[in-house]
Amino acid sequence: MCSRTGALLAFVPAAQFKLLQGEDAQSVYKFNKHVIDHLFCKTCGLRPYAKGIGPGGAEMRAINLRCLENFDLDKVELKKVDGKSL
Repeated sequence: MCSRTGALLAFVPAAQFKLLQGEDAQSVYKFNKHVIDHLFCKTCGLRPYAKGIGPGGAEMRAINLRCLENFDLDKVELKKVDGKSL
């Protein structure tokens, strides 16, 4: 899913994530095992983040860095993951 939509994800603990606005405009999409809440804007379809549980059991957020304003993607060290093969 991420490769087709162009998502570039960064994972953070839920306690370090704060949504500033737009919660009322969101809807949830679940696929595959239905364990991750992929949130998207009901108006424009943008997919800014997802909610789920990390490998260690902690609640996590997966932030689509391409949705952040004034964020320089060239300064991010990327770790490619082939999610299709997992």
